[in-house]
Amino acid sequence: MTLNTRLAMPSIAVICLCWCAISVAEPASSSTQSVAREPDDKVLLWGDTHLHTSNSFDAFLNGNLSADPNTAYNYAKGLPVIHPYNRTRVQIQTPLDFLVVSDHAEFFGGIKDIYTKGIQDPDPNVFERAAYWYQENQIRDAIDTETGPSFFSGLLPLWQDPIEAAKVWRAANQAVPGAKVSAQNAWIRMLDTATKHNKPGEFSTIIGWEWSSIPGGANLHRVVVTDATPDQARDFLPFASTDSPYPDDLWRWMEETGERIGANFLAIPHNPNISRGLMFGETTLRGEPMDLAYAQLSRKYEPVAEVTQYKGDSETHPSVSPDDDFADFETYPWYIQRDRSTQYMPATGDFARSGLKNGLSLQARLGLNPYQFGMIGSTDSHTGLAAAEEPNFWGKMAFDSIPERKQGAALAVGPTGWSMQAGGLAAVWAEENTPRAILEAFSRREVYATTGPRIRLSFYAGTPEKNTPMGGTISEPASFTVVAQKDPKSANLDRIQVVKGWIDEQGDTHEKIYNIAWAGKRELTNGKLPPIGSTVNEATGAWDNSIGAPELQANWTDPDFKASENAFYYVRVLEIPTPRHALLDAIAMGLEEPTEGPKIIQERAYSSPIWYQSGI
Repeated sequence: MTLNTRLAMPSIAVICLCWCAISVAEPASSSTQSVAREPDDKVLLWGDTHLHTSNSFDAFLNGNLSADPNTAYNYAKGLPVIHPYNRTRVQIQTPLDFLVVSDHAEFFGGIKDIYTKGIQDPDPNVFERAAYWYQENQIRDAIDTETGPSFFSGLLPLWQDPIEAAKVWRAANQAVPGAKVSAQNAWIRMLDTATKHNKPGEFSTIIGWEWSSIPGGANLHRVVVTDATPDQARDFLPFASTDSPYPDDLWRWMEETGERIGANFLAIPHNPNISRGLMFGETTLRGEPMDLAYAQLSRKYEPVAEVTQYKGDSETHPSVSPDDDFADFETYPWYIQRDRSTQYMPATGDFARSGLKNGLSLQARLGLNPYQFGMIGSTDSHTGLAAAEEPNFWGKMAFDSIPERKQGAALAVGPTGWSMQAGGLAAVWAEENTPRAILEAFSRREVYATTGPRIRLSFYAGTPEKNTPMGGTISEPASFTVVAQKDPKSANLDRIQVVKGWIDEQGDTHEKIYNIAWAGKRELTNGKLPPIGSTVNEATGAWDNSIGAPELQANWTDPDFKASENAFYYVRVLEIPTPRHALLDAIAMGLEEPTEGPKIIQERAYSSPIWYQSGI
């Protein structure tokens, strides 16, 4: 059996009578009196919960031979580090407050071990030794000749029905020789490194990994995070999709392990945009209608979802939100599979907004909402570098750090480096900068997502004295307050929007977008607001803040509120247009424009929702 065969597993690879809009004229004063309060006794922390190092098999195969967890923590903390492929000195513009090193649980540290030490089988027989020698040299040759992406392509799943693929997952994914030894050694090294870098109150190293279930090309990956200390985490190995491809099995493992070691676990769904409708759908991966027990586990262990990252934006899509002028943003029409010829078919279960609406429908049937989740962003970087800054983007894979290579395939066949965005970040309103406090904020859903910029966002229902922050639930009509402030190193703000979803008395779900605050002397026409314009010079990449506002704020009540209709509300904040990394690369290369991907990006932030529930 060749290594290709033995490794062939799916990708490891309120709300009252009127509404009030406050528009800020150009130029706006940054000293505008704020109508909001900051969350009591909380600090705003910025982090990345989805970062891969050389311990991930696909990162190593794609040029990241040296950026290990130590490199990842140093980069996130603002120290200069060496890029793992182009070997230049790189540095984040604004350091992070926390980081989750989330390497794939599947074959954790294994490719690195094969390349540097050989297959870690403690007692092979003579025939296995010969087979291992051949397999080791096959891997080393792929890496040394930079043909790892082609090798990686052979490990991707074939297109097939996800439910049927999941049934045979375990049989098709027997352990690779030496995988457990490699994983144990790499896990302990990572924990030791996390211990060294964790500084309570200054920088948090949150323990985590990625569970990479992808049956039939349906991306059901979760990043698992825990407030376990490194010492507690030595008592387990990461649960992998090779243990089970089913999310409910992962949740039960988290529950049992948490009780055993005295720690808390959460799972963060990511890239629902390529889940083939299963991430936020109404049936399970076992092909069964969701029942109450499943919904309870989902609600408990998945309080937040990653809605924006390198592989596209998962807030919504033009096909599911046709009336949203900003739905066509960083769409990503490629499944993670061996055959890229399959046409992308977006479904309601693939996006956060339609998933939140599905949650309302399931609540009406089950009595509990399984998709009452908050929103965060993170990078999914495989370079060891949490690079979410558009002009300082180092690619998803290490090979993509060179502009010429961004024109080629970034993930086997399909997307290129230019087709991806430099995003995103997780913003957390926490009581302090510690792993436990950050996970508590996740559990409260007092978090929000940005596509990269550090937009400061406060959103709550009620009054400053008596309020419900983002992530909470209200049962009576209330006013909402929003304050958004620009990233000091990024662009001014264009507008604030409230996105509402609700379920009517007939059981049908709906959505509507309200523009509630904006910069400049624009006026609404049938609820629509004209574009703010753009200062981007596409020939030079230059832009300025002569339009937009440094701060926008509003008090708003829902003019369409009905007490009998359960609903959710979240805020979307848009920056003015700025140049995208693909345009900057093209200019540097002397091209008229990038061969793929937009030239301009309108960065944004998404708050976690506030839910209205009648009768509680």
